Amino acid sequence: MLKAINPATGSEIKEIEEVQLSEAGRIFQQAEHAQKEWQNKSLKERLVYYKTLRLLMALKLDQITTIIHADTGKPKAEALATDIMPVIDSIQHLEKTAETVLGRQNQTTPVLFWGKKSYIEYMARGTVLIISPWNYPLQLAMVPVLSALAGGNSVILKPSEVTPLTGKLIELLFKEAGFPEGIVQVAQGGKELGEALVKEKPDYIFFTGSVKTGKIIQEQAAKDLIPTTLELGGKDPLIVFDDANLDRAAKAAVWGAFTNSGQVCMSTERVYVQRAVYQTFVRKVQELTMNLKQGSSLNDDIGSMTFPHQVDVVKKQVADAVNNGAKLAAGSIPAEWDEDSMFIKPMVLIDVDQDMDIMQEETFGPVMPIMPFDTEEEAIELANGTIYGLNASVWSSDIERAERIVSKLVTGNAVVNDVMLTVMNPNLPFGGAKQSGIGRYHGEGGLRIFCHEKSVMTDTGKRSSEIQWYPYRGKYKPFKALFQTVFGSDKNWKAAAKAYRDIMKQSK
Repeated sequence: MLKAINPATGSEIKEIEEVQLSEAGRIFQQAEHAQKEWQNKSLKERLVYYKTLRLLMALKLDQITTIIHADTGKPKAEALATDIMPVIDSIQHLEKTAETVLGRQNQTTPVLFWGKKSYIEYMARGTVLIISPWNYPLQLAMVPVLSALAGGNSVILKPSEVTPLTGKLIELLFKEAGFPEGIVQVAQGGKELGEALVKEKPDYIFFTGSVKTGKIIQEQAAKDLIPTTLELGGKDPLIVFDDANLDRAAKAAVWGAFTNSGQVCMSTERVYVQRAVYQTFVRKVQELTMNLKQGSSLNDDIGSMTFPHQVDVVKKQVADAVNNGAKLAAGSIPAEWDEDSMFIKPMVLIDVDQDMDIMQEETFGPVMPIMPFDTEEEAIELANGTIYGLNASVWSSDIERAERIVSKLVTGNAVVNDVMLTVMNPNLPFGGAKQSGIGRYHGEGGLRIFCHEKSVMTDTGKRSSEIQWYPYRGKYKPFKALFQTVFGSDKNWKAAAKAYRDIMKQSK
């Protein structure tokens, strides 16, 4: 049994039944059986279930929010705005766009294939395994699940064992919305279950989580030639130039660093500020940080951490930074933390160096290290100076300069004069560069990754032969004339037509 623990209080809420490892094969058999019937439904028929689900979630917002709040320790307002709303928005987006995105896409046919038509159609991969994390346990599970279902796939979801209440919630939501039995199966369990499910050779794997686990999954998937999407970690920079709106930038940095207690792959984990405004910016951030309310009530800004192991990671990185010369402008040193509490006061670190772990390794906690820089070139070099490349934020009143900087950052996502925004736009692809992941979801590509692309060319079948078919006798010279007139510098369509006719005569 998995124990659902409220991280804010430490109390056990309930126990959730785990799936036995021996059940992995049966789960896949059920998924394969359900997928055959689901695939035969038209996309319009599938989307009827989506509308039912969307209306159900809108009706049950309070209940859903309460479950996520208890499961993660995040404030209810944050759970509603950043975990639940994006799911409902994504459902509505799919209702509006999925038929167009996954419908037949007509393509241009080269002139040499006169008389034919070309198109692309999308075919379900089969059974998709989705392994989702604990930091946004609803959004980061539901969005890929819904995208995979739209393409005609069945889904096996292995949610994080850290937030089992949300996993159970997802199972009940799909059941109450009337989705066919077996088309979405929620398999609750730990990493051993994840390993067992991967070894069952799903048709596609979608994983969100750490770089370490992503590499393990990718290694196994490569052995079986299973395609994957890996959404991994980040160490996202926020760059502030001296002409930026500092009040806005400071508020954005505080929210970007501390929302969900910093447990966001797109968190602002490094801040670089041009030296002329560095001290002013630090003071603004310091004041805003110290005014934040932390707790579990409706009016609090920051909740608890969710996963005890992550507290240890934050503690280790902060202690290392302080021991190597960094200073706290807000918050407290690890030695002063309450060992029995999952609440960590948000921290602002100054006097940090680029080579510190706090500037290189993903922290996934409420810590904002700030460094000064002098030139554009230095800011770009610092921002690109980690193994990660998920998200970035650039601040300047000179939009042309800001966008120029963005173009030079090695990152999958970027925002100008805002923070962590692209992931909230379902029209934009989302994914990382470098070790922040492989592949993209959201946007049109986020639907198509769960499908095979099938290229089709159609001919009327009325002609008895084609120019490229046997025999080749007598075709070389007219071939040469045809290709030179079509592809050369002097286009001569009359000569091309004559060469084409000459070839066809030889094809009879």
